[in-house]
Amino acid sequence: MELARHPRRGVPLLADPDLFSAHARAAGNIARLDQALEHHPLLPAFLHRARLDAVRRLAAVDGSRIDPWHLAAVLEGLRLRMEGELRIIDRGQIFEAARTALNLHQWITDPDFDQEGEVQQAEQHLTAILPGGLLAAAQGVWSWLDQGGTRPPLRAALIRYWRRIGLLRAPVPLTGAFALLADAPDSYAEWVAAFFDAIAAEAADQLEMLRTLQRGWVAARGKTGQRRRNSRAAQAVDLLAAAPLLSATTLARAMGMSIKCAGELLDQFVAEGIAVEVTHRSARRLFGLAGLAPLRDAVQAPYRPDPQRRRGRPSLEIVPEAVTAPETLSPLERRSFDYADLEAAMSELDAVIKDTRRTLQTILQ
Repeated sequence: MELARHPRRGVPLLADPDLFSAHARAAGNIARLDQALEHHPLLPAFLHRARLDAVRRLAAVDGSRIDPWHLAAVLEGLRLRMEGELRIIDRGQIFEAARTALNLHQWITDPDFDQEGEVQQAEQHLTAILPGGLLAAAQGVWSWLDQGGTRPPLRAALIRYWRRIGLLRAPVPLTGAFALLADAPDSYAEWVAAFFDAIAAEAADQLEMLRTLQRGWVAARGKTGQRRRNSRAAQAVDLLAAAPLLSATTLARAMGMSIKCAGELLDQFVAEGIAVEVTHRSARRLFGLAGLAPLRDAVQAPYRPDPQRRRGRPSLEIVPEAVTAPETLSPLERRSFDYADLEAAMSELDAVIKDTRRTLQTILQ
């Protein structure tokens, strides 16, 4: 996309019906997402998953595609699984994609000193355009790139910009990534409409992510209700809801318990249908909360022979249909759960990401 060929002044008027519709969709989806997130108890867990999903989108747009489960496994310190006879260059590309994704995660969550300076510069560029709003944001993105600005600080600045102008009250990673694909429109007005469509699609996807997360979490919390008072199961469910994939090591560190006890707790969750195991290995096993897409579509439990079963073909078992949890919780229902440990669990997940990023950088050097 040759930005220099297009207008550098003003914002497109909303007289164009297509542009007006795209603006309305984006504004409406953002408003619904913001309303759903207001005082939501799972906000920290949602933001963690939303950032990982945003990183996957950004990496794909920048030409570094990585499977979301590869990324989740890398965050847990698991070696990337190289299927088949891959060449050295192919393995290097997978490794570099993971490192790039973690670098993008740093830009939008915890920029270093130099990165922070660039982000603030991009934020000042966006806020200099008045009045603030979706149209001003689109013009700011266009002019920043037109002047040779880079993408990573701009994306981080957009996340702050939405909060500054009051469109969102939480740092939700809405960046309009797909508006910067190679086949983006050449016309300025058409590109602005594409930017609105990208923002609207991201907001809609994240709202669905929140609903799916809540359904899986409520169902899992319901299965942990019949335990002793000092049980750590509820806290473990909160952590599983936040992390796409989780190991016993991370769970143990976040909850202040031994790795053996954490592994036993996760095995109980698998037996009770609360979690699913997604690795076919004896060490560094990874688990995910059952019922959360795309786990339920992409994962099957590892095979382990039953010592109680006799020789011969096993009988056909009829698996009962899962009960769908309610999509919404009333404020009274939300108060019935204890969320005191969720913030600490999220801090532990952020620490794991930082450690993994440093490890990959060390290997590269």
